Amino acid sequence: MRLDHIAYRVADKEKATEFFIKCLGYRIAEDLPEGFTIEFEDGSNAKCNVLLPPEELEINTPWNAFALHEGKNQEYHKPPEIFVSQGTPGSIVEEWVKKRDNIGGIHHLAYQVESVEKVMKEWTEKGYAEFTTPNPLKCPGLVQCFTKPSQLTGIIYEFIERETVGFCQNNVKDLMNSTKNL
Repeated sequence: MRLDHIAYRVADKEKATEFFIKCLGYRIAEDLPEGFTIEFEDGSNAKCNVLLPPEELEINTPWNAFALHEGKNQEYHKPPEIFVSQGTPGSIVEEWVKKRDNIGGIHHLAYQVESVEKVMKEWTEKGYAEFTTPNPLKCPGLVQCFTKPSQLTGIIYEFIERETVGFCQNNVKDLMNSTKNL
């Protein structure tokens, strides 16, 4: 298991994106230079940016990398991506931001796992979490689910099973919709 991405819901997507670029060295995903927009059934939307870490990643790079450091084998994890969203008035995202003093913050932490279904079953059986959907959401090469906010940490966790890099707009929309009443 490794941290796959950190998702922020914010009042100003462009300012937040600029912060991550200038202060932390992130870069906008080349295949989504303008980001993308999720359209909701009520006419509202969420504008999203995907930011990649300063380190270059290759498709199908293993979760962990090993390197020799001071004569010892050290394990390193791939760095997480950052996902930033801003909603129009009345949207799920904008309502979430309003509840947090119109600033927003970290919406969820996403962990890459080998099997989302297995993690959902285990966490449910052990009482670690409730999930926002009864089954994982699936797109080609991608399986995802959200927990409700943890009673221990207050954080929403996402579990993600990947065959490829990137995001699926249909899953993003369904995941956002699943948090509407949280």
